Amino acid sequence: QVRLTESGGGSVPSGGSLSLSCVISKYTASTYCMSWWRQAPGKEREGVASIDSDGGTSYADSVKGRFTISRDHAKNTLSLQMNNLKPEDSAKYYCAAWAPLASAVDASCDGDLEAWGQGTLVTVSS
Repeated sequence: QVRLTESGGGSVPSGGSLSLSCVISKYTASTYCMSWWRQAPGKEREGVASIDSDGGTSYADSVKGRFTISRDHAKNTLSLQMNNLKPEDSAKYYCAAWAPLASAVDASCDGDLEAWGQGTLVTVSS
């Protein structure tokens, strides 16, 4: 029912910045708790950041202070501003929609997972 489409991935040098976007197809998107997660080849999936319908946010310790998650309700868009990127940030990044009114906790959301996108690749070189 809900479709998520990520964009903004690419290749940047260490210390650079990149902004990711996720467009949500459903008009009720503002009610969902949203999050970003990432997965590098051979690595476990890692929650990066989350934001709930009230604007509350949660970040993984590894990105705290460098990444900022935000949402634009009018445009049904979720964003992730990534600054001071490091090689260990290299991964495929996915946006995910969770249960409406779920809370942002532990870089994720405390409700049922509703949908996720196909991902966008981020590569940070040394």
